[in-house]
Parts: sequence; structure tokens; C-alpha cells
Amino acid sequence: MKKRTGTVNCMIAALVLCVLAELIGPLKFKVAGVDVTILTMIWVIIMGILLSPMLLGKVIPPLKKFISSAEIKRAPYLLSLTLYPLGIMFGINAGPKIGIVLQAGPALLLQEVGNMMTMLIALPLGLLIGLGRSAVGGTFSLCRDTALGIIGDKYGLESREGMGTLGTYISGSVFGTLFYSFLAPLGLMIGFHPYALAMASGMGSASMMNAATTALTSAAPAAFTEQILAYSATSGLLTAVTGIYVEMFVALPLANWYYRRINPSIEKIRVKVFKAKPEKED
Repeated sequence: MKKRTGTVNCMIAALVLCVLAELIGPLKFKVAGVDVTILTMIWVIIMGILLSPMLLGKVIPPLKKFISSAEIKRAPYLLSLTLYPLGIMFGINAGPKIGIVLQAGPALLLQEVGNMMTMLIALPLGLLIGLGRSAVGGTFSLCRDTALGIIGDKYGLESREGMGTLGTYISGSVFGTLFYSFLAPLGLMIGFHPYALAMASGMGSASMMNAATTALTSAAPAAFTEQILAYSATSGLLTAVTGIYVEMFVALPLANWYYRRINPSIEKIRVKVFKAKPEKED
């Protein structure tokens, strides 16, 4: 008898969940007068989690047979396959737009360096709470589609690094839109220029960028609206074009080097001060 791989069931489940999510549509609500829109991905994530054999599978036996350990093991490999066409698309789109990148000026061109600076704080905090190598995958970038492709190709999405990247990806999809909806108006309140905030809105995530620019244009003077949209769109384009190379050749090697330098000291603090069990290396 041929061994079950789980590929067919994964594809059927993905198709059904995508159709259901599109039928439900995006989640829209207001918080403190700010319009927040969370894209349909939220429903796919929630329903995908519920399909786990450890959740609905426990109470619905046929579902546990349909989505079992075979499907759980197969899913990361199938996800990796879907990211390769995305990488090809980024490469094809980058070629004709090199001129725009070169004309954008140093502030926009160097924005990816700024994106990496969050790693200096996030990686030590991740290690301190015991994430281990998962903290490398979760903090070396904003962990959007390009990061999934890089980590999936280098380590595999079933690895500790892959788990960290997926965790940040899902957290960004769920909480990122809400966070950026409030961050842009807050930035104006504490004195940041609308153009700087518009540049910061193009961080490589369409949903987060839309949330940030919508909130920013609502809070900023009307005279800045056109420029805000232009700066955020250009910033998002540059992130798509240059981000994958910075993540691959600069951010990930830097995260690994940083991890090797600080992990021994942080492990000692966890064990001695917090009485935590030593983190096992893979």
C-alpha cells in the first residue's frame, strides 16, 4: 500500500479555506475613531489553526483523519513551493524599476538598513524568553513573503528558524495592521514629519502599508495627502526590490553573528537568574 503523504488533503483544505475566507471578506472596525481593516488572511489563519488534530480534530474524528500528522508534516514543504514563484515575480519586477531605485535618493535607498536595527533589541529579548534559534528567524526582518522564501530555502520552514519566521509572519498579519493604524497618527503627534512616516509605511507588507497610509492621510493636513501616497508607494516598491537582497546577504548573516555573540551570556542569565532550563541547540 502506498504511503500517505498528505499532499492532496493539504491542497483541498487550502482551497476550501481560501474560498470561505473570501466569502467572509475583510474584518473592518473602528478603534478610537481610527478605521482598521484586517485582510481576509486572518480568517484563513484562524480556520487553519482550528483544523489542527489537537483542536477540532479531537472532537471531530473524521476531521482528524483528513488533517492528520501526515498533513502537518507536509504543509511546510508545500508552503515553500508556493514561495518560489513569488521570488521569481520579485526578480522580474525588479529589473525594469532599477532606475526608480537609483533616483529615489539615499534616505529611501538606505531604509532597509533601518529596518534591521529592530533586531538589536528584538533578538536579545527573544533569547531571554527562551526562543533560541527561533528568535533568529523571527527578528532578522519584518518576516513577510520574501523572508519566508529565504528561511524556507536555507533552513526549511519546519526548522526552529522557520517557526520563528512563520510566527512573526502570522503575528504581523493579525496585529500588524492594528499596530500601524495607530502608529502613524501617533508619529505625527510626537513630531515626526508626514514624509518620514510615509516612507516608514512601505515596509514590505501591503496590508500594513494600507493601514498606515490610510490612518496617516486622515491625521495629516490635506496638503500632504498626495505626497504621502507617493512616498509610501515608492518606499514599498524599494522594499520589494532591495529587501530580499538585504535580508539574504546582510540581515540574516548579521542575525546569526549577533546570536553567536550574545546567546551564551543571555543563557547564563536565564539559567542563573530566572532558573530556566538551558536552551537545547539544534
